Amino acid sequence: QVTFVESGGGSVQAGGSLRLTCEVAGVSSVKNCMAWFRQAPGKRREGVASIEFGGADSYEGDSVRGRASASKDNAKNTASLLLNNLKPEDTSRYYCALKTGSWCMASMLRKESEFEYWGEGTQVTVSS
Repeated sequence: QVTFVESGGGSVQAGGSLRLTCEVAGVSSVKNCMAWFRQAPGKRREGVASIEFGGADSYEGDSVRGRASASKDNAKNTASLLLNNLKPEDTSRYYCALKTGSWCMASMLRKESEFEYWGEGTQVTVSS
């Protein structure tokens, strides 16, 4: 059974930074794609970034391009997303998502249905 431990959400002023971390357990495949999606009240879920466990690629969504940096520790099955220069419109609940047995592709950030496993999410609130 795949489980997540998500951490790092919180409240920050505009222009600040936050690091979101996902630790995943119970994964048996060598190559996996970890992603972050976000969803604000009344809005559609949006892909933010992704990074490969076991691979080298990462991708950013258009809304955070140039402000997001994903990293991972394969040995610890942990991935982190650093969000810089946060804006009030980044306020949302952020979810970890995992697609097993696959490398990431940029297009997957537009297809939440690609991801089999989801965390419960962590809230990020950016004040102006």
